[in-house]
Amino acid sequence: MASGFFALLDDIALLMDDVATMSKMATKKTAGILGDDLAVNAEKASGFVSSRELPVLWAITKGSALNKVIILPIAFLLSYFLPWLITIILILGGLYLAYEGAEKIYEYFFPHAPAKKVEAFKELSEAEILALEKGKIKSAIITDFILSVEIIIIAMGTVVGQDFWMQVMVVSVVAFIATVGVYGIVALIVRMDEAGYKLIQWSDGRNKILQSVGTLLVKALPRVIQVLAVVGTLALLLVSGGIFSHQLPALHHAVDFMPSMLLEFLLGLIVGLLCVFVVNIFKKIVKKKTVTE
Repeated sequence: MASGFFALLDDIALLMDDVATMSKMATKKTAGILGDDLAVNAEKASGFVSSRELPVLWAITKGSALNKVIILPIAFLLSYFLPWLITIILILGGLYLAYEGAEKIYEYFFPHAPAKKVEAFKELSEAEILALEKGKIKSAIITDFILSVEIIIIAMGTVVGQDFWMQVMVVSVVAFIATVGVYGIVALIVRMDEAGYKLIQWSDGRNKILQSVGTLLVKALPRVIQVLAVVGTLALLLVSGGIFSHQLPALHHAVDFMPSMLLEFLLGLIVGLLCVFVVNIFKKIVKKKTVTE
């Protein structure tokens, strides 16, 4: 009986080791979206009054957790009953990621003309401020829902063919990391400038080290968000290109002289630019039709 108990513990340990290994692989595959998620949510959680940053971030985090609770069971049901549909959704997700990454690069080189608008500056009431805050929270949760679908589907793609319960555990771990890990880091990022101000106050003009570190933290916040945006964009193209590369093995073998990372980046960029071209043409047709009417 004792030997059977220890054998069971050994099986559980091996299973956990497999889950940890596959979770690590799935997390790597979703790194691009996680980076984009960080950049987007750091931007959406900043710009509030200092005392409201953490409550707003907590509200977004709870909304993100609810998103995962809704998405995960649907993803598992699809994986169990319609596993072929996961591959189709994965490719569609790859197209969306490629478009998103390429569109950011296109916007950098060919930015839209800024819309001319005149805003009247006025003091906002507390009710108006809370209404604006709720609107931003709602927008952040909707964005998180889209990103969460992408993260979970790509994570599912890394464990296709594995035992169903292995899929459940691995994808659940990735979903947990995507919520707790991302929003924990976002909390640190958005409070970076506040920590800097505190250090400057504590230095009282006499402690040069504290003052220098505090000034660095204050100035670093916008740069950190910019860097995250760039890294997230590049990673989106790499992740989408990786999806296309694995779905087109003949292409991968035809250019096996090319480093896999370069191939994935080029695939993501080319497909993404094609998607941007098609979307822009569609927008122009719709705009022209609307004007003529």
